[in-house]
Amino acid sequence: MFWVRIDNRLVHGQIIESWLPFTDARTIVVANDELAGDELRQQIMSIAIPLGVDITFVKVALVQEHLAGRKLLGKNVLVLFSSCPDARRAFESGLGFSRLNLGNLHYGPGKKQLCQHISLNKEDEACLDFLRGMGVGMDYRCIPSDPVELN
Repeated sequence: MFWVRIDNRLVHGQIIESWLPFTDARTIVVANDELAGDELRQQIMSIAIPLGVDITFVKVALVQEHLAGRKLLGKNVLVLFSSCPDARRAFESGLGFSRLNLGNLHYGPGKKQLCQHISLNKEDEACLDFLRGMGVGMDYRCIPSDPVELN
């Protein structure tokens, strides 16, 4: 299944232990401009990836092009973003997705806590409102076994 997730932690234990089996993804695409140019951090994140699972790091605006070029559209792929604005930029750059999983956005100054694991600022809310307006369904949960909170 093609799964798009926002999680400011990007690659971590829940991704490896819960989301990979749930999605049966054989490929993880981390769409993050900062990480796309940081080979050391890429290597550190890649250490945890199980054998048989590919991981790539790409700039947000190039996600669609990357997936199409590797013939991964429609395949079991897990696409990870660290923020709502990044997910919106990818969508506006042609990445088509109909559902967005919000897994973790830490609380901080100027943010409103939506649920235990999601805190949004005004920019996040505007991005999610835009995506909803484009027909993207929202799925708020940390791990697949959590109850689906749709909005």
